[in-house]
Amino acid sequence: MSRLSQIMAILVVVLAGVAIALGQSSAFIMGAFQGVTEFLPISSSAHLILVPWLFDWHEPLLNSLTFDVGLHLGTLLAVIVYFWSDWMMLLRAIPGVVRAPQTPGTRLLIAVVVGTIPAAILGVLFQDVVEAALRQPIQIAVVLAVMGVVIAFADRIGTSTQALEQIGWRDALYVGLAQACALIPGVSRSGSTMSAARVLGYDRAAAARFAFLLSMPITLAAVLVKMDDLLLVPAADQLTLLYGMVTAAVVGMFVIDVLLRVIRRIGMMWFAYYRWVVAIVVIIVWYVRG
Repeated sequence: MSRLSQIMAILVVVLAGVAIALGQSSAFIMGAFQGVTEFLPISSSAHLILVPWLFDWHEPLLNSLTFDVGLHLGTLLAVIVYFWSDWMMLLRAIPGVVRAPQTPGTRLLIAVVVGTIPAAILGVLFQDVVEAALRQPIQIAVVLAVMGVVIAFADRIGTSTQALEQIGWRDALYVGLAQACALIPGVSRSGSTMSAARVLGYDRAAAARFAFLLSMPITLAAVLVKMDDLLLVPAADQLTLLYGMVTAAVVGMFVIDVLLRVIRRIGMMWFAYYRWVVAIVVIIVWYVRG
C-alpha cells in the first residue's frame, strides 16, 4: 500500500468515527459507496439508488438527485487532485493541438475532448427520460447482471497491445460512446469505458486511467448544471451533504490509488462476480418485499 493510500485509509477511519459522533452515519455510508463505486466498474448511480432502498432510508435528501450530484462533486475533486499532473500536461498541450506532429499530450487531450462529446450530447437529450423511467431496483438489477457479462467478456478477449499515449480520436470516440451508455443506472461509467478500451487493445491500467480522465469533464458538466440545487440545500441538511462529499472525495482518492496499482493483477472478472451477486440480492429483496 502506498503512502497516499495509508493516509487516505486513516482519514476514512477518522471520518467514520466522527460520523457516528455527529449522527451522520448514513451520509458517511453513502459517501463511501460513491467513492468506491464511482471508480470501480460496478456503477455508482445504481448503488446510490439501491443503498437507501436496501436500508429502507426515507430521508428526502439521501434519496435526492441533489445529494447524488453532491457526492459526484466529491469524487470529481478526487480525480482532479489525484491526476493533477495529467491535467497540467493537458493544459500545456492545448497550443499544440493545431500543430504537427502531435505529441502524446496533445493526442491525449484530443482523446479526452472527443470521448466526452457523446455523453454530453446524449445526456442533454435523454437524461430526464432516464431519470424518470430507469431508476427502479429491479431494472437496475437486470442492468447490473447484463453489464457484468459485458465486462467479463471484454476483459477476457481484451489484448494489451497499445499504450494510452497512442490513443487516436476514433478509439476515443468509441470509448466515449460506451461512456454515454452509463446514463443508464447499473451500466457504470468506468465499467463501460474500461471495457471498450480493453476491446480496443489497451491494457487494464491504461483503460482505467483513461476512464478516470474521461470522467472529469462530464461529471463537472453535470455538477455545474445542478449547482443551483446544491446551493439551495436547506441549512439543516448542509452538514449531511458536506459530510457525504468529503467522504466521497477521501474514499475516491484511496480507491483510485489502489485500483491503478492492482488492476493489472486482479483483472475485471471479480467485478463481474460482484455485479451478479448484487443483482441476485436485489431481485430476492424485491420479491420478498412484494
